[in-house]
Amino acid sequence: MQVNLSSKIKIHGIALEVQRIAESNGPGAPVLVFLHEGLGSVAMWRDWPTQLCARLGCQGLVYSRQGYGQSDAVPDVRGPSAQAAGQRHGRLLPDYMHREALEILPALLQALDIERPVLLGHSDGGTIALIHASRFDVAGCVVMAPHVVVEDISVKAITAARDAYQNGPLRQRLEPYHADVDCAFWQWNDVWLSDTFRPFDIRPELGGICAPLLAIQGEADPYGTMAQIDDIARAVPQTQLLKLAHCGHSPHRDQPEAVAQAVQAFMSAL
Repeated sequence: MQVNLSSKIKIHGIALEVQRIAESNGPGAPVLVFLHEGLGSVAMWRDWPTQLCARLGCQGLVYSRQGYGQSDAVPDVRGPSAQAAGQRHGRLLPDYMHREALEILPALLQALDIERPVLLGHSDGGTIALIHASRFDVAGCVVMAPHVVVEDISVKAITAARDAYQNGPLRQRLEPYHADVDCAFWQWNDVWLSDTFRPFDIRPELGGICAPLLAIQGEADPYGTMAQIDDIARAVPQTQLLKLAHCGHSPHRDQPEAVAQAVQAFMSAL
């Protein structure tokens, strides 16, 4: 399997870092689109997308959202939220995941001629995948540690992350993965800890998902409880649930083989 070097593509005037993983089993293989977490990027996935696509024999697309990885930064990321010439700047608004799912991601897929992908999202990326799948035709949707509602446990963990970033080692650990690490951290942390984000709730939208769905959650996830994926299963009858013991917020890192097996079985049934 050949992995193309990362490149950039402009979507709505914003340069986004993208990486294509070349397919190995012919043109009929599905495209697996990886959607990263709130502090993630192309590089933060490490080689997991490549390994998974090789195992599945499918193409892959990995990209960094604005403000992450090598994508364009958000201007004045801690300033007042505003929009000029069609571009947002300042702090993220509570609808930032809807905007990514319903405006940015569709435009990116169209620009790259990708139709009916299988979405694989982690954390914020899982939420984005769910929102997109509720409105657009996808072949399948895999979500790991998604957020469908804001829980107290999430706010507590994100508050602790702020302390670790300001007073601990978190900034240093994240810096190699982002061209502007402060932009990457604060755009996520500020919106999640804002009062305006507390009512965030996509459960009423989940009924629009028609595609097969696999939802994965770690039992030791400090950022969310099993209520997240249980609520998904209640709203989407075709949901398959995978609850992993000894697993935190990143199932693909904590339990890579269990996740890979589950995704492989899910994909083979599509």
